[in-house]
Amino acid sequence: MTTAQTILYAGLAAIFIAVVLVLAALGGATGKRAQVSRSLAAIRGLASVPPSMRREEDKTFEERVLGPGMARLTRMGRRLTPAGQTDRYRRKLENAGSPLRWDTDRVLGVKMLGLVGGAALLLLLAVALSGGILAIVAVTAVGGATGFFAVDLWLYQKGYNRRERMQRELPDALDLLTISVEAGLAFDSALSQVARNTEGPLAEEFQRVLQEMQIGVGRPAAMRALAERTDQPELRGFVSAMVQADTFGIPIANVLRIQASEMRLKRSQRAEEKAQKVPVKILFPLIFCILPALFVVVIGPAAISIVRTFTGGSP
Repeated sequence: MTTAQTILYAGLAAIFIAVVLVLAALGGATGKRAQVSRSLAAIRGLASVPPSMRREEDKTFEERVLGPGMARLTRMGRRLTPAGQTDRYRRKLENAGSPLRWDTDRVLGVKMLGLVGGAALLLLLAVALSGGILAIVAVTAVGGATGFFAVDLWLYQKGYNRRERMQRELPDALDLLTISVEAGLAFDSALSQVARNTEGPLAEEFQRVLQEMQIGVGRPAAMRALAERTDQPELRGFVSAMVQADTFGIPIANVLRIQASEMRLKRSQRAEEKAQKVPVKILFPLIFCILPALFVVVIGPAAISIVRTFTGGSP
């Protein structure tokens, strides 16, 4: 074993020991809090035995390994995350449609898991490729940063796709809502009709508005909560118009008809805008991909003939 390999392995061992010591220190710093939590859990367990008090051999792999590991990673994420960032993650989750079993604690835990896992994966890859010390450190840092911000990119893309779909579905939903109200249904019944006969995130949001009104939340408050959850400009305008109509006693059918017409006009304008962007978007593929191949096909045979003529070769 060469001296460079010995130094590299010693460095990897030092990194591993440092990570273990940091985890142990973080676990020791929360010892008192963990003791209080265990005491409260024991008091609650007097009424019913929780799964955590079952025998060790009866627990599943998730309860024995994954659960405690994710809990420790979540605590680490809370310490490394600023105070206001938790509210931002909660808002991102709402914009993404509140994915099943995802909350702010799970986001923080997965971010820390991505940090450790991404750094370890690229570290092993760099060692296997026999890179230099600086290359190993740079690749490890890139892997950790990529794993740490992967959840943010996923939430952003999921929220963006959801907003785009709601934007496409809103004009048709308003048309159906207008027809239902003009046919004699009340606004709540028309909203329920739209939620039952359509699919997608907009129908889910309308269904949530109905559920909130059924548990006692007023219609204006439920509609404002819809606008805050979705963060979609057209939907915010619709909610604002409906709240004002409900406040000032304006006929809802007229407001819905105007809103539906405005949404259809905006959809046409967006289609025209995208059509006008096509020539600009196709310019670079045309210059760098299509024109060179076209020049080779058209000018290539003539260029070969000219070269052969001037060099005295046979055509």
